[in-house]
Amino acid sequence: MRLRSSVFAALCLLMEVFGIALFLRGFFPIPVKSSFSAKNKVADMPAEPSAGPTSNWTQIPAPLFRKVVIMVIDGLREDFVFGEKGKRFMPFTRHLVEQGSSHSFIGRARPPTVTMPRIKALTTGSIPGFIDVVMNLNSPALLEDNLIWQAKEAGKKMVFYGDDTWLRLFPKHFMEHDGTTSFFVSDYTEVDNNITRHLDSTLKRDDWDMLILHYLGLDHIGHLSGPHSTLIGPKLTEMDDILKKIYTSLLSKEVEGALSSLLVLCGDHGMSETGSHGGSSDPELNTPLVLASPAFRRKVAYDLPNVVEQVDLTSTLAVGLGLPISQNNVGHLIFPVVEECSMREQLRFLHLNGFQLSRLLRDGTSAYEKDVGFEQFRVAEKSHGNWVKLYLEGNTSEVLNNMGKKVIRQYLDALKSMSSSLSKQLGKYDLYSMMVGTVIVFEVLFLLLLGMADALRSNAELDLPLSSSLCSLPSYLLCLLFSAVHVLVCTSTESSCYFCSLSWALAFAVIFFVTALLCVILSIMARKFSWEKPQSKAQSSADSGFSELDTLLLAGTLGHVLSLGASSFIEEEHQTWYFLVNTLCVAVLQDVCRKYFKETPEGGVCTPSKEDLEGSDYGSRLLKGQEKWLALATPLVTLACCRLLRSLNQTGVQWAHLPDFGHWLNSSEHNVELSFLASSSLVLIFLLIHKRCSMVSKIALGMGLLGVYSYRAAVGNVQFPWQQHGRDLSKGVLEARFVYVFVLGILFTGVKDLLKSQVVAPSREARSRGLWEVYSGLVLVVALLFRPHNLPVLVFTLVIQSLMSRFIWRGLKYDAAQTTIMHYWLGQAFFYFQGNSNNIATVDISAGFVGLETYVEVPAIFLTGVHTYAGPLLWATHLICHLSSEMQSSPSAMGHGCYCFAVLRSIPAALYVLLVTALRYHLFIWSVFSPKLLYEGVHTLVTAFICIFFTAMDQKRSAR
Repeated sequence: MRLRSSVFAALCLLMEVFGIALFLRGFFPIPVKSSFSAKNKVADMPAEPSAGPTSNWTQIPAPLFRKVVIMVIDGLREDFVFGEKGKRFMPFTRHLVEQGSSHSFIGRARPPTVTMPRIKALTTGSIPGFIDVVMNLNSPALLEDNLIWQAKEAGKKMVFYGDDTWLRLFPKHFMEHDGTTSFFVSDYTEVDNNITRHLDSTLKRDDWDMLILHYLGLDHIGHLSGPHSTLIGPKLTEMDDILKKIYTSLLSKEVEGALSSLLVLCGDHGMSETGSHGGSSDPELNTPLVLASPAFRRKVAYDLPNVVEQVDLTSTLAVGLGLPISQNNVGHLIFPVVEECSMREQLRFLHLNGFQLSRLLRDGTSAYEKDVGFEQFRVAEKSHGNWVKLYLEGNTSEVLNNMGKKVIRQYLDALKSMSSSLSKQLGKYDLYSMMVGTVIVFEVLFLLLLGMADALRSNAELDLPLSSSLCSLPSYLLCLLFSAVHVLVCTSTESSCYFCSLSWALAFAVIFFVTALLCVILSIMARKFSWEKPQSKAQSSADSGFSELDTLLLAGTLGHVLSLGASSFIEEEHQTWYFLVNTLCVAVLQDVCRKYFKETPEGGVCTPSKEDLEGSDYGSRLLKGQEKWLALATPLVTLACCRLLRSLNQTGVQWAHLPDFGHWLNSSEHNVELSFLASSSLVLIFLLIHKRCSMVSKIALGMGLLGVYSYRAAVGNVQFPWQQHGRDLSKGVLEARFVYVFVLGILFTGVKDLLKSQVVAPSREARSRGLWEVYSGLVLVVALLFRPHNLPVLVFTLVIQSLMSRFIWRGLKYDAAQTTIMHYWLGQAFFYFQGNSNNIATVDISAGFVGLETYVEVPAIFLTGVHTYAGPLLWATHLICHLSSEMQSSPSAMGHGCYCFAVLRSIPAALYVLLVTALRYHLFIWSVFSPKLLYEGVHTLVTAFICIFFTAMDQKRSAR
């Protein structure tokens, strides 16, 4: 079966996406869950241990608090309360922390630090799986045991106002609620006012037991302008006033002899230095946890807050409300909260927590009896029984008190150890699904590598032995063997396996698919190494020739892949790409010198021939002398642009906290400079891309870029010269939609030209113009989504593309493979130039809501993806435009480019899958390797769509 190389590459990438998806489903573990009853019940609770007469205390102790108010401030990091900002902007909270009746802690969250997994952690006490970061945009109902369900079962009346993620996780649990979407990040005022407007009436009432408030404005400010924005201070002051109102109201309703109320202030996650979250830096992980109640002793001196795990709050609140501790809770009781209780109650609380943790440990670990924490708990439980025996006998001596303190210390050590053991487990890997996914990914890679020689020939076609491979006896035998292995694994495994949970028909279809790929690989290898006629010596020598540039491109690509084995290289991957691009520029400079400035045998200087200077789709013809100097300047200009862009956005981990030019521009004092830079960049963008467009597209492009500036002015990023400083800012929805209209107009014109060139009247000029207009539409979208300070990234992209295309790729006559690798490298470098990294926190989710009034899932995901991968997308689309213009002289250029693009993406994806499998127990697997794995998966999906576009252009060309 003969296939175009572009078609084959696109199909291989789609198969690889399937394999990676299966691997991801197995790699991201499901957290340890108890296999006992679905929910803990009062009847399941153990009795108080006793070494003598049977204790009659079999029930859960009474609640410690009458009412509980939980105030969650999204994005509240610990220095906003305990640091200088807290002193300045949150005076009441600091007074409560330093001199009030409260206990203060630093609550340490676990990655991923995004909202939905953090809410799960706060309510279940478990550590959600890392894959929850993907599900954050669409939160399903939470079915596992949790604090909210336990409160509802106990008859507690709950009221909720705030982030509607709670309402999706806990439907029909609240007697009164008002949810607000958490995804429209440009709104930081109404989103909080919608909560506060209910407070006065709710606090006056006495018909509720638990009030939960989840404020979003602070997090939205962080996404918009970072943690050092001038908007942060007023928002913290607003939160401080609300906290004061709640605490004052609770105090006014205190009745002597009755239970007190509890106010909990916490953040679901922190905020990085760029204002985002999702990663594992300390500012993202560390949040304040303040528990205030008249039941606590008033402080006489301020102590630095201790660090506790965020999941510890779940068991503490369960004890405070008199509820069973959630079944899958891995946190332990925050002991200072119960210090005012009697000794017997303290021991009872610790025993209940220890029993729950020991049962979860027993269910999740086969060698649980050897666990240090489990052994400590058994010793503490036995000592507790002896204490109960003395207590029931009426012993009230000092010996009993000292013995009780010793048992408390034993319990606390046991709880801490068991909690640590459970937290380290996180879950169990689905190795079978991972193995099947890895096999598919590597089969695709081998297919691409084996077919490379044929795919890069002049006809750009491959002959695949499908029929002979699939209709052979070895194919049937292998299929039966793999099916038997599947049945054996799925019937003997004791753990859950996603691949085994599939229907038998679907599972056997995948097995047949894996077998087919393997048989095709074996057939190609047999044909190449056994049946193929040996090449002549001259032909073999010609085919194996490598230039210095080819060696550099190959070594750089393989070197980057090998560097992914070190966590530091993943954290600072941008440095690898910056080095490779700089080295590439030096190599290109050497080629330019050889071609244009090498000395002739007579001692003169070689001037370019007329053939060397052929080919230019735009601009006037330059003189020969000017041509060679501009070619010489191109790599130097590229080096200068890359150096300037490195100073624009600090990224990675080691130096991300350092100030950069982007921070300087975004400060309020330099708004005029930012406005000038943004307007100048938009003018340059128009000048760089308008020449190849039709007149209609030129007008639409100009109006669209004007709309981009108007949008940024509407949301307050930049200003018009005549703009009044005191006017209210809008959300910019109308201005953004104005730009989208012109984007659609440009894309429509481009598609119309493409169809005209392929169907009505074949025309190279119309085809080139159509592709360039599609590219211009993408540039306009990126300009709208980019923050104003990042517009120079787009300008330098266009400058480098114009110079390289005119003077390097055409002038030096690089082939499609070399040009493709250069585009890929530059696309990767520009991915980091715009401020991205392998940390999820650098994903700018605010880009997904440009032009939207409410959260709409599909457009939001699409716009966020386009913004994040703008660099690779722009360079890949430009590659299509460039190769399309070269197809007149090289008809196979498009197919070669598509195939090389697929190989370049498949090599790192396949080897990284193998790498993270080997390092799945590495210390940094969740903080470093897992986020990179998600990026690799999404990047492969984006590349698959790009190759489909490649294929469409190549097929139309071949059809002609």
